[in-house]
Order: sequence, then structure tokens, then C-alpha cells
Amino acid sequence: MLWVGCAGSGSKNDNGRAPDKGEDYTAARRLMVETQIIARGVTDSLVIKAMIEVPRHLFVPPGLEAQAYDDNPLPIGRGQTISQPYIVALMTEALGLKGGEKVFEVGTGSGYQAAVLAEVGAEVYSMEIVEDLALEASERLKALGYNGVHVRAGDAYRGWVEHSPFDAVIVTAAPDHVPQPLVDQLKVGGRMIIPVGEGYQDLVLLTKTPKGVKKKSLGPVLFVPMTGKAREKPDEVD
Repeated sequence: MLWVGCAGSGSKNDNGRAPDKGEDYTAARRLMVETQIIARGVTDSLVIKAMIEVPRHLFVPPGLEAQAYDDNPLPIGRGQTISQPYIVALMTEALGLKGGEKVFEVGTGSGYQAAVLAEVGAEVYSMEIVEDLALEASERLKALGYNGVHVRAGDAYRGWVEHSPFDAVIVTAAPDHVPQPLVDQLKVGGRMIIPVGEGYQDLVLLTKTPKGVKKKSLGPVLFVPMTGKAREKPDEVD
């Protein structure tokens, strides 16, 4: 079973303790990948490399750096979280990216998931409904050299039409239904990964085909609810 809030022993450095602020987090990052991601069945080499490369401790609030590689989500303020590392890897792998794809992300948060997608080789268009978070994430990603990530503040329910169609869509907040506009902006053959439901949600992988949408459940997860137009249920995928 998959739980975004899954507790773990936490990443340690070579001295057996979580690294202090300012220490080299490379060992912690590699241990995270080995024990939390590869051990749970993630095999995509591009995803594994991206999870090793992206400095997760730079995407958490000051004071939480030593917890950045633990096996659980962390608060990033404004009622939002940075997802558990395993869930980030699982959702990225589910998209089947090979490099060069255009991906739309719903919910930028601190920018960590977008950075992982960029490391895989995607051009990322990410939208965050909390304006302060969008600004902070944009500045952080630019400072770290992720120039292939484009962040916009706004309600992502209706997608980002001017840059569609997308090869993939990743949704990092949970609506209680699949928004039809996001499906409409997928290319045929494209994939969407999205948590759907209230309370504990079902992580759903959708594949758009010429005849419609195929759905596959990947198991239960726990994400913050999707806000804005998603609460109004203006449309939904059958």
C-alpha cells in the first residue's frame, strides 16, 4: 500500500546521524534512493538518476534540511507539503518519460517535483494556486539552473491552454474527480498521474487513446486537496 505520510527511519550520513545544515547531503540522497525508492520497485534509470541529482534539502523550509531525505512529506507553508520522496519517484516513473517531452504540472509547491521532471529531460509548465509559493519556487528553480521549468501563479484546473497539448500531466493535489480540461490538453498517447478522492485518495494513471481514456489504479495515497475550481465540479471525466 502507498502512503504519502509513510514514516521511516530517515536518511543518515556516514556517521549514522542526519546531516547538519551545511554538510554534504550526497550520501543522504543516495541512501534515500537505495532504501526508499529502488527497494520499493522503482527501476527507471532516468528517474533514479534524477532523484540522486536533485538537492531536495534546498526545496524545504529553513530548519528542515536535515529531514529532507526522510521517508515522509514535509510542510512547506501555506498549508502545503513537499511529497514523500518515494511518491515523487513513483509518479514520475508512471509517466514513462524518455526526455524531450512537454509536461504540465498542477501544483508547483516548492518546485521539487518540477526539478525532478526537468532532470529526467522534460520541459515543464507548472502552475501553483498560492501566489507566494509560485514566486518562491520560480526564483528557486532559476537559481538552481532549471531553466526548462516555467512557473505560473494561478488555478490549474483548466490547464495551460497556450502551451498544450502536453505529453504528460502530473497532478500533485487531489481533486474529487478527474478534470476534463486536463484530459483535453493531453496528446493522444499521453499519460496523466493524479490522486483522486476525498480523505485518502486513489492514485490513478490515465492514458489517452484514440478511443478514450484508460485508467489504472496505483493504490491509496494522501495529498492535500485541490482547491479553486476543482471544488466547484464544473466538469469531470466519466
